[in-house]
Amino acid sequence: MRKSSATHRVAVLALPRVVAFDLTIATQVFGHEGHGRYATTVCALDSGPVSTTTAGLGLTVAATLDALDDADTVIVPGFRRGPAPKRALEALRLAHGRGTRIASICTGAFALAQAGLLDGRRATTHWAHADALADEHPRVLVDPNALYIDEGEVLTSAGLAAGLDLCLYLVGRDHGQDVAIHRARHLVTPLHRAGGQAQFIPVGGEGEDDELVAVTAWAISNLHRRITVADLARQGVMSSRTLHRSFQNRFRMSPRAWLIQQRLRAACTLLENGDITVDEVARRTGLGTATNLRAHFQRAFATTPTAYRRAFTP
Repeated sequence: MRKSSATHRVAVLALPRVVAFDLTIATQVFGHEGHGRYATTVCALDSGPVSTTTAGLGLTVAATLDALDDADTVIVPGFRRGPAPKRALEALRLAHGRGTRIASICTGAFALAQAGLLDGRRATTHWAHADALADEHPRVLVDPNALYIDEGEVLTSAGLAAGLDLCLYLVGRDHGQDVAIHRARHLVTPLHRAGGQAQFIPVGGEGEDDELVAVTAWAISNLHRRITVADLARQGVMSSRTLHRSFQNRFRMSPRAWLIQQRLRAACTLLENGDITVDEVARRTGLGTATNLRAHFQRAFATTPTAYRRAFTP
């Protein structure tokens, strides 16, 4: 197992046709941390230019695969799908064998899968590529709904902005929730987004999805109330069974889970107003008591409402 050091070394591996957005997420979270906790290096197969998926935008990278030798964490941003270079796959295998933590953002999961690092593990990627990952790598247990998945020393995130969720999660894993919360505040982003990437998957066709527009709009307008599944079904003029099926198809979760997610989102917004008490936040979001709010907050975000407020209010 790799020995720990005072400064955690992060290598961000830019494969050819790298997704620049994914790469800059990692460099921003770790490279601009500002307290000496991380030292970040962008590396590539060879020093020199690296193409990106963005027309007219290229990178010039000085460090090579040798940067993986001393890394504590290697992050593989998304890249244009296809066979990853063999040298890169071998370097990832060797790094993993040394106990280095390996993480991917978006389609970077394909490189990890090609290296064999995801065999028998749960993994995720951008929802638009999840089926392809499962088809090309049947030994990988693909979860198309998760924003990110922690399998110990191998982690994967969903597409694009989910890389920010993963990187902040890693900061919290390394240094605790308070550090992660303050890093999130500097990045002007929530530490955790409630729900998985299923909420961002477009739904084709009409019918049930159109009916849910009215149901969800009514629920969000009435979060201060006690709302049951039967209440939601009545709003949609459908049976509870049909409502469950519609929510599973649209959101990949039950009506109750979706409702808790919305209450927590509303709670986060209210907590950023320092003049509203935690008890009042609980009441306005339909969570009842501060104790109940704390329990749901801890379960969903691994932090407390008070800690969240402390980080996100001036």
